[in-house]
Amino acid sequence: MPTLFSRLIGMLLVTISLASVAQNPEPQKSILITGATTGIGRNLAESLAKEGHHVYAGARTDAEMAELNTIDNITALRLDVTKQDQVDEAVQYIQERGTGLYALVNNAGIYDGGAVLDTELDVLNLVYQVNVEGVLRTTKAFAPLVIESRGRIATTGSIAGTVSGPGFAAYSGSKHYIEAFTDSLAAELEPLGVSVSVIEPGNYQTHIRRSAVKRSMARVVGGGGIVTSDMEKQYKAMEEVELSYKKPNEVTLAYKHALFADAPLRRYVVVPNAEEQQLTIETKIRELVQLNSWGPHSYDNQELVEKLKSALGL
Repeated sequence: MPTLFSRLIGMLLVTISLASVAQNPEPQKSILITGATTGIGRNLAESLAKEGHHVYAGARTDAEMAELNTIDNITALRLDVTKQDQVDEAVQYIQERGTGLYALVNNAGIYDGGAVLDTELDVLNLVYQVNVEGVLRTTKAFAPLVIESRGRIATTGSIAGTVSGPGFAAYSGSKHYIEAFTDSLAAELEPLGVSVSVIEPGNYQTHIRRSAVKRSMARVVGGGGIVTSDMEKQYKAMEEVELSYKKPNEVTLAYKHALFADAPLRRYVVVPNAEEQQLTIETKIRELVQLNSWGPHSYDNQELVEKLKSALGL
């Protein structure tokens, strides 16, 4: 049996060990989120900060930055992803703070467009400037910091990157790019120890639709027109639709898995109901069949089924 002295020594060693852990905790990880003022970005930023992570939250106005800076563990950055000077200044700021950067979350994005034949090029260009060029710009700028941390890069895509339809060509096209971007970047950064994921939400509560209506109104005014009562009713109706959706807590959970799990996934489809999940997966299945419908090297039906079973590990 251990003597009283040996037990006391053991207790003392445990106390010293616990004190050492308390004095030398694991360094706080810093995560940058673009488009962190509303919707998915804001939900994720607040959740991560509440759990003790340090969040660099991208915002575009003084008011937005001031609001974000009132939240513990959040440091607001002026970061319009379409402006290279702001991106460069944000990189320099993080370098000067000396916190490093564990993860980059490319969340900033917009919806705009309409029917293909009615969409003006300046509208299409705006969508791509934010959703495509903005993602590439921020990733290129912050990747060296993430590579140094052997961290994570995750981007907000959409089920619209798979599913499209009338009025969605511009937005869906930009989210199709995110699919290709993710696969290429993941292959390029895997040897450097960086995991890359895309989070593909369905319809959750954000401001993206209301913002699109506001931009449409601004274009009317910019062209010398006036905002009609019908336009105001359209905005009100869109606001009611967006507020009827679930808050994006489930999207935040998917992001946390992508950022911290030992084995993060490449893709996370996150939808509020079975119908959106089924629509997304069934669209992919139809595309698979369409891809296999032409040419002398197509699989026959049984071979195609076997390929699917193999992919499922069956």
